[in-house]
Amino acid sequence: MSFLTVAAATLPSVPLDFQGNRDRILESIRIAKAKGATVRTGPELEVPGYGCLDHHLEGDTFAHSWEVVADIISDEVCKDMLIDLGLGVRHRNVRYNCRVLCTYKRILFIRPKMSLAMDGLYREARHFTAWVKQLQSETYYLEGVIRQITGQKTCLIGDIVLSTRDTSIGCETCEEMFTPLNPSTYMSLNGVEIILNSSASHAELRKLKTRLDLIANSTRKTGGCYVYANATGVDGEARMLFDGSSMILLNGKPLEQGSQFSLEPVEVITATIDLEEIRSFRSSISRNVQAAHQPDYTRVEWDIQLSRSADEIYLSKSLQISTERQLRILDPMLEIWMGTSVYLWQYLVRTSAPGFFLSHSGGLDSSTVALFVYGMAKSVLSSIEAGSQTTLADLRRVTGISSLIPKTPEEIVRLLLTTCYMSTVNSSHETNSRAERLAAQIGARHLSIPIDEAVQASLSIIDKALQFTPKYAAEGGTRGENLALQNIQARSRLTSQYMLAQLVTTATQSPRAGAALLVLSSGNVDENLRGYYTKYDASSVAGDLAPLGSISKNDAKLFQRWALQAWDLPILEEFLTATPSAELLPLSAGVQDDESESEMGLTYTELSVFGILRKVQKLGPWSCYLHLLGEWKDRDLTPKQIAEKVMRFFRNYAINRHKATIITPSVHMSGYNPDDNRHDLRPFLYVVDWPFQFNKIRAHAEHLGNMMSKESAEGEDTTAVD
Repeated sequence: MSFLTVAAATLPSVPLDFQGNRDRILESIRIAKAKGATVRTGPELEVPGYGCLDHHLEGDTFAHSWEVVADIISDEVCKDMLIDLGLGVRHRNVRYNCRVLCTYKRILFIRPKMSLAMDGLYREARHFTAWVKQLQSETYYLEGVIRQITGQKTCLIGDIVLSTRDTSIGCETCEEMFTPLNPSTYMSLNGVEIILNSSASHAELRKLKTRLDLIANSTRKTGGCYVYANATGVDGEARMLFDGSSMILLNGKPLEQGSQFSLEPVEVITATIDLEEIRSFRSSISRNVQAAHQPDYTRVEWDIQLSRSADEIYLSKSLQISTERQLRILDPMLEIWMGTSVYLWQYLVRTSAPGFFLSHSGGLDSSTVALFVYGMAKSVLSSIEAGSQTTLADLRRVTGISSLIPKTPEEIVRLLLTTCYMSTVNSSHETNSRAERLAAQIGARHLSIPIDEAVQASLSIIDKALQFTPKYAAEGGTRGENLALQNIQARSRLTSQYMLAQLVTTATQSPRAGAALLVLSSGNVDENLRGYYTKYDASSVAGDLAPLGSISKNDAKLFQRWALQAWDLPILEEFLTATPSAELLPLSAGVQDDESESEMGLTYTELSVFGILRKVQKLGPWSCYLHLLGEWKDRDLTPKQIAEKVMRFFRNYAINRHKATIITPSVHMSGYNPDDNRHDLRPFLYVVDWPFQFNKIRAHAEHLGNMMSKESAEGEDTTAVD
C-alpha cells in the first residue's frame, strides 16, 4: 500500500505584492513539508494576487510573476515536492489564468483555466482567455529567468495531467469545479487520483455550506482525493472577501478543513491518504465502462515516488492516516463577526491608518458598526494570545506603540476607535446618551459636539444667495424645503467628521500624530437598495469603508441580539427597542419613525424580498409582481396592494439609483448587494415610472380584482339560494 500526504495552503490574495506573496508561498511550502506533505497547492493567481484587475493586462505583472516562480523553485525546500502555483501566463500573445506545476529547479507543465468566472463579482474574461482545446497541449517557450535556473527551454501548456511512479495528478481552477461538465470528472475517469483545485471564492452569508457540498460532490461519484485551496482576506478593491475554508476530501468524505476567517497570513492543512482507497472505490463496473471509453490526456511523466510505505507511516512520529470529519459551518452571526473582523483589520493594516472614526447617531446601524470594531478587537486579541507575532507586530505598527501588549479588547478599541455624536437642535438626549454609554462599554474614545453653527452658516449662505429662508413642512414649508433642511444637517456632519478624523491624532498627541483615521459609514444593504439615505451624508454612504453596507437591516438586528448575549452588552437592548429616527425634523413635526411604512414605503423584510427577486432571481417589475401574487397570497393582500408595493419599490429604486454611484465600498456579504462598481451593473438613468411595465401590472391587478369580486358575488348568491 502507498500513503500520500497532500497540503492545501490558505493565503491572503494581495494584488501586486510580489515580495509578500512570494514569502507567504515559500512559508506555506515549508510548513507543508514539515508536516510531511509531498504535494502542495495554493489559491488561484496566488503569485500576482487574484484582485489585480487591469494590472493583469500589463507585461510587468507577467514578468514579475515568473521572477517570483524562479525564486520559489530555486529554494531547496521544493526538493522532492510537487508545487502547484497560480499565475497569469502569456502564450502566443494570449493571456491565460494558469496553474504552473513545478518542483525544485524544474517546470513540469502549465495548465490554463478552461472555464472563466464571469458572474456577479467576477469578470475574468476581461483579463484572460479560456483554454478551449480540450485534451490538447502545445509547446510553451519559457522565460529567460526560468531557463537560467532549470536549463529548460520549453515545457507543455494545455489540458494535461501528471504521472508519477505511484499516482496521477491533475488540477482544475475554481470556476471549473462548478460547471456541469467539470474537468475533474474526465480526469478521474482517465485514472487521475489526486485533483488539485486552486480557488478565489468569496464570502457570502449562509452560502458556505452550498459551496462545500459542491466540492464534496466532486469526488462522491468519481472517487479520488480532492485538494481545495482557497484564498483568504480582502481583495484589492475592498469589495470582496475570500473566506478560506480550504479542504481535503477523499471519495467525497472531508478529511481536513481550514479556517473560514483568519487573521493569520499563512495557514496550511494536510491529510495523509491511502491511495488504495481510491482504487477500491472505483471498482464499480458501470464506472469502469465509462472510464474505458474516456479519451486519453496528454501526460507529463515525472520519475518520482511521492507516496510513503506503510512502514514509514507506522514509524513516523507525526504522520497518520486521516479520518473523516464533520464540516464546520459557522452560524451566520459568527460569519458576520469573523468576516467583518478580517475585513476591518486587513483594511487597517494595509492602509497603515492609525484607527477608525465613526459618526455615531445613537441608532441601531451606527451602533452595529461600533460593535464590528469591538468584535475585530476581540479577534485581534485572540490571535495575539494564540501566539501570532504577525498580528502583534501589525497592531504595534498601526498604533505606533512599539512595546504594546494588550490585555483586553477594550484596550485595543480605545487605541483604534473614535466615535462622535454630532447633535443639532433636533437631536434628543436619549440618542446622545446611548452613543456615549456604548462607547464607554466597548472602550472607544467618544466625542459629543453640536453642529448647529455649521448648519446655520450654510443657511446664511442660502439666504444671501437667494434671499430666501427655507422652512420645515411643520412650519409651513414645502416638501422640497423640508427635505433640504434635513439634508443640510446630514451633510454638515460629513465635512465635520472628515476634519475631525484628520486631526484627532494630532490633537491627542497620539504616537501616530498627523495620520488620518479611516472614516466608517453605517448604511445597510436595504437602504442602499431603496436609496433611503442622503447623498453625501455623514453616516449612510460617505466614508472610506462601509462594514454594514452589504448586510441587511434584519441581520443587523439579529447580530445585536446575538452580541447582547454573547458579549454581555445589555445596553444593546436599548438600541433594539428604540424607535428609529434620523432626528432631522423639529419636535413640532411629531415622532419620526424611519422604519414605518408611511415613511419608507416598505418594510425592511419586504426590501430584502425585492432585493433577492431583482438581483438573485433576476426578475423585473412584471415578473416580481407575478411571483409575489403566489408568495404573498397568505398575507391577505389584494392584487392591487401587491401591485402598489411592486411599483413603489421599483419607482423608488429608479429615482434613487444615482446614489449607488457613490456608495462607500463595502465587503460583499449579501447576494442582492446593489454595489454598481462591481456586483450589480445597472443603469442609473431610468424612466422612473416604468410606463409599459406598470400599466401592465395595473391592468392585471384590476382584472384579477374583478374576477375575485365576481367569484365572491356568485358565492353569496349560492348561499342565499341554499
